[in-house]
Amino acid sequence: MLTISGFIGWLRRHRIACFGVMVLSFISFGLLTLDLVRLVSANAALLSDDGWQGLQDGGLRQLLELLASTFAAMAAWLLFKVCETVLVQSWTR
Repeated sequence: MLTISGFIGWLRRHRIACFGVMVLSFISFGLLTLDLVRLVSANAALLSDDGWQGLQDGGLRQLLELLASTFAAMAAWLLFKVCETVLVQSWTR
């Protein structure tokens, strides 16, 4: 199994692949956060306006899906930052 330090070592040895992973994580972050604020505010309005009926109509499930999307977006952003740090450190030595 590849550990975190092993993954960072792999990124340091394969700079072009690191750049590719960075690009993919940037695209993933952008797609996952597209309209996220609008969707969360619409879900919150549904839950506050309709209360229990909003929860039964799928408001809770949608809220959980939005939270999962938020966590995935943050993971993509962190992966982007790790790749950025590896590349900046390797280029500035």
